[in-house]
Amino acid sequence: MVLLEDIIVVKGLVKKFGKEVAVDGLDLTVKKGEIFGFLGPNGAGKTTAVRVISGLTSFSEGEVSVGGYDILKNPKEAKRLMGVVQQHISLDKDLTVRENMMHRAMTHKMPAGERKERIDELAGYIGLEEYLDRTIDSLSGGWKKRAAIVSSLLHRPTVLFLDEPTVGLDIQARRLIWSLIRKLNGEGTTVFLTSHYIEEVEALCDMVGIIHKGKLIAKGSPADLCRRIGSIAAEYLDPDRMMRYRYFSSKEDAEGFASSLGGGHKVLIRDTTLEDCFVELVGEKLGGE
Repeated sequence: MVLLEDIIVVKGLVKKFGKEVAVDGLDLTVKKGEIFGFLGPNGAGKTTAVRVISGLTSFSEGEVSVGGYDILKNPKEAKRLMGVVQQHISLDKDLTVRENMMHRAMTHKMPAGERKERIDELAGYIGLEEYLDRTIDSLSGGWKKRAAIVSSLLHRPTVLFLDEPTVGLDIQARRLIWSLIRKLNGEGTTVFLTSHYIEEVEALCDMVGIIHKGKLIAKGSPADLCRRIGSIAAEYLDPDRMMRYRYFSSKEDAEGFASSLGGGHKVLIRDTTLEDCFVELVGEKLGGE
């Protein structure tokens, strides 16, 4: 089997805000061509970690490289490989979509003759043509997010960072963003996304990292993480009418456990989900913003 190259390498990353440690000794690798998902409760450090890795903020200790470039020693070379879409839209709300894109293209020193062609290409790619001459402030949340993603792709980045790419969007807009992420990844873009939507990470990501209190507490494919606690779940009500969960390596073991409870218990036997894994590892459900 051919091993994929590590395109993001993080070693011993620490980020402090005064005495508060937001990221605490993070070690992480992401392979070229993956969709990597960062899961964590609010305040876990996932957004801070992404801001550091993508060069948007400084850090206290450690090493970070993207595409083989150290982000401290070779920041220009590293940033040239990146596209970054932050959780809160950073486009100028009073400018049109086209004007924002032109400004972004000029920032990346794209040749004048290439800018319009690239903007038209990407607008057609995502169905944004009819919105190009509308101001950002006039767009819905879903179209703002799509405009931000397209703006981040103008210089053909190798790695795309998406911080909570679908937060606040309706389900239709979310699924359109999912389709775009899959399409970009299918064309070779490595995608690093943070999310608190477990179903989003489970649907999109090849690999998942779970971060809690600034530390990476687990990493693996969704299936591998589920197997870590047991790939089959038994879900039932205890005598106090509290929902309980037990995890097993096989359906036969789960059925044996259900039988041991007696006929008075209703037991649902199902596949373990990434949410089950998250709750078992972190000790809490993953809340929204």
